[in-house]
Amino acid sequence: MNARIFHFRFYIWLAVAAFFLLLPGAFDARENGDAIYIIEVKGDVDPGLSAYVQRAYQEISREVYELVVVEVDTYGGRVDSAMEIVDTLISFPEGKTVSFIPEKAISAGALIALASSDLVMAPGSTMGDTAPITIGQGGPEMLGEKFQSPIRAKFRALAQRNNYPEALAEAMVTPEIVVYELQMEDGEIRYVTDSAYDDLSEDELAQVASRRTVVPEGQLLTMHDREALDFGFSRMTQPDIPSMLEAMGYGEYTLIRFAPSWSEEMVRFIGSIAPILLMVGLAALYIEMQAPGFGFPGTIGVVLLAIVFFGQYTVGLADYTELLIILLGLVFMGIEVFVLPGFGIAGLAGVALITAGFVLALQDFVIPDPDIPWQLDILVHNIIRVLGSLILAFLAGLFIVRFFLPKFSTRSGGPFLVTDLGDAHADSEETLRAKVGDEGTALTYLRPSGKVEIDGEIFDVIADNEYIEQATPVVVSEIRGNWIVVQRKEQQ
Repeated sequence: MNARIFHFRFYIWLAVAAFFLLLPGAFDARENGDAIYIIEVKGDVDPGLSAYVQRAYQEISREVYELVVVEVDTYGGRVDSAMEIVDTLISFPEGKTVSFIPEKAISAGALIALASSDLVMAPGSTMGDTAPITIGQGGPEMLGEKFQSPIRAKFRALAQRNNYPEALAEAMVTPEIVVYELQMEDGEIRYVTDSAYDDLSEDELAQVASRRTVVPEGQLLTMHDREALDFGFSRMTQPDIPSMLEAMGYGEYTLIRFAPSWSEEMVRFIGSIAPILLMVGLAALYIEMQAPGFGFPGTIGVVLLAIVFFGQYTVGLADYTELLIILLGLVFMGIEVFVLPGFGIAGLAGVALITAGFVLALQDFVIPDPDIPWQLDILVHNIIRVLGSLILAFLAGLFIVRFFLPKFSTRSGGPFLVTDLGDAHADSEETLRAKVGDEGTALTYLRPSGKVEIDGEIFDVIADNEYIEQATPVVVSEIRGNWIVVQRKEQQ
């Protein structure tokens, strides 16, 4: 009986505990609504950062929370990624986000910082200078009105949404804009552009007590924390996030920092070195095409290209279409290596498909939209990156094939024990069937390796410090270990 009573009480207490644990908001601070999340926007603004902010929005939106703090500390980056981050941040309910700038929010960072409902800056921090630029031969170059106009429109929209001075917001983008501070007779302060000031009626001009130029022509607006406070952008100046939350009236809360995961950091790193990985991967594939069979260089090339594609796929730029294009290109290159001699149509088609696949994998569009001018700039930049990697890969592969591969086939220095094995044949059927002085014809280009037909048999050979064209008569000059070395047959 006692055992039954014990079990009965045990189940009662278990049921009570389960009730309170499953009761919404019983012990979870998030369910109480006092959870405050921090989203870090740091480093270069790139597709990897945009993907991280999108993931943060999706996960936080499923929780009950009080506030989202967007910690912005960046010199900027890609315009398209900044626009995506802004669109993600304004998807939060109005009044539920605040941007905190610990040090800097420059260029695209300023655009992102203004996307929150409120803005707070740390002492000595700066914000502004959002003119779109490109890197030309002479260094950074400011892009024209075609690029500035849609960015100004985005700044105006954010200024209207959060009650920031529109004229000052636009002055962060375009240096030709002059902004006046007008002190009105009733004590109101207005910020207007020079063109808007010229359009004021006589009655409106009569109400202006004083006028001061705050942004002269030829300068972009960049504000420190005190100026941002005076201009009406910043709500307050606080040294850190806890101090800011205390000043905003938040008492007890649970602070949850939503930082990028190690995999997202890795993907961003892969994106930063993608051109290098492309170059090394394509160079490895080129070396593989010049050597018989499929070995280490080909494996390295495929792995590196797969890493680049994985990085772009993770941030949402690449999809199955790009993967199929790249795989088709690899198939054509495989046909060139294993089926067709030399380097011809299949090889060129493979290179073209791989190039097109990776260009598309570096962007989220196929054809640039005329209404989004930076898409054309991104397309040109990506083409240059991929073609540049391809050209460097070809030159690097050519250099390795020309100067390093022949050295790998030479005998070692020795001596070992009493003598070396320089005059001995390795255990290779081909080298046993061929001998010095045999004559044949090059079936493929020898650069320096390739295939040669000798007495009706096909041998894998290597040219002796020269490139030999297809169908050229050759003669075996040396047997080096597993390698049959040939040279061009002298015409008599």
